[in-house]
Amino acid sequence: MDKVVLKVEGMTCGGCSGTVEKVLNAKDGVQTVSASHEQDQVDVEFDSSVIALATIETAIEDAGFDVVK
Repeated sequence: MDKVVLKVEGMTCGGCSGTVEKVLNAKDGVQTVSASHEQDQVDVEFDSSVIALATIETAIEDAGFDVVK
């Protein structure tokens, strides 16, 4: 399992955090997601043999948020 902490801008409330968690939890290979709008970050545990980090980042951006690199 791989773990990554992503800096994500645009989450302004608990609903935003929940949206990110819901979108990522629907992806095969994602084990756990914890999004915090207070800290502007998303912690993701995932299986890199099933899903690429770029796919996770794209899913967050497609949900309307910005992944800061």
